[in-house]
Amino acid sequence: MTRKVFFSFRYKLDNWRVQTVKNMGRVEGQPLLTSNQWEDVARNGDTAIQRWIDEQMAGKSCDIVLIGNQTAGRRWVEYEFKKAWGDGKGVVGIYIHQLLDQNRRPTSKGRNPFAGFTLNDGKVAFDRVVRAYDPAGYNSTSVYASISENIETWVEEAIQIRKQW
Repeated sequence: MTRKVFFSFRYKLDNWRVQTVKNMGRVEGQPLLTSNQWEDVARNGDTAIQRWIDEQMAGKSCDIVLIGNQTAGRRWVEYEFKKAWGDGKGVVGIYIHQLLDQNRRPTSKGRNPFAGFTLNDGKVAFDRVVRAYDPAGYNSTSVYASISENIETWVEEAIQIRKQW
């Protein structure tokens, strides 16, 4: 059974890398918007963005935060993983900095976007519960293989972790 997931990411810098992960076909994510489509949504303001996210997240079992160089601290990425967790969905992070972009370049590793958030009234660090995987490999090809081989397992694990909380 292919899990339906929501992909959270920094659009401008990581859309190409995210498309690479989505095209693996291991999980079924929301449709990825073109830059023009995203601008159309964003042009209608925060309420429209939130509505689009909420609609796309409906029926999904997990939020996969695809972590690039500047994913941490992004307002809508944070909204997405907080919403997913609040709705009882699994949440997992996967670093994608070593995958190549449209110019065939990797980037530097970004910060863990879950750091600084807490559960249970501040008693438990969110990044101690939600895992952020840095796929094995020394180049884009081996990282791609690692993600492809493990993404389904990581999603299932995230769903099980969420059930425990």
